[in-house]
Amino acid sequence: MSLKTPLQKELSHLVNAVEQELNKQEVSLPTGKAKIKKIGQSFQLEWTGANKDVVLEPTLNPLIAQLKIKKTSWHRHFVQLHKAKGGVAFKVYATILAIGLLFLLISGFIMAWQLPKLRKMTLVSTLFGLVFFITMFMSS
Repeated sequence: MSLKTPLQKELSHLVNAVEQELNKQEVSLPTGKAKIKKIGQSFQLEWTGANKDVVLEPTLNPLIAQLKIKKTSWHRHFVQLHKAKGGVAFKVYATILAIGLLFLLISGFIMAWQLPKLRKMTLVSTLFGLVFFITMFMSS
């Protein structure tokens, strides 16, 4: 990729350069967020998304930069969705699913709590789950 001015280690400048080049090549933008990664004395822009990864790095010639566009594999695609780098539709879907799971958890607790013979087991399992969650949260 040829440049008019040398790359600057500024996120907005690098993102603009990548956006212009991707528009020239008629390639859609990645769905995730771009970030600058320091590599020794140099740097590179990493922009990852659910369908593609884009890396822009300077070369020895300050007016030439290397742009790598990689299509993601099916495994990488699922990893990126897990990391919330999918599109808006998937984020809405995931939010609806999370609300549904929370509703199932709360309604199950309420139904079990209403039966006297299940109260003790409900309380013990809820407390055990809460302690386990806090333990895992603190250890990670």
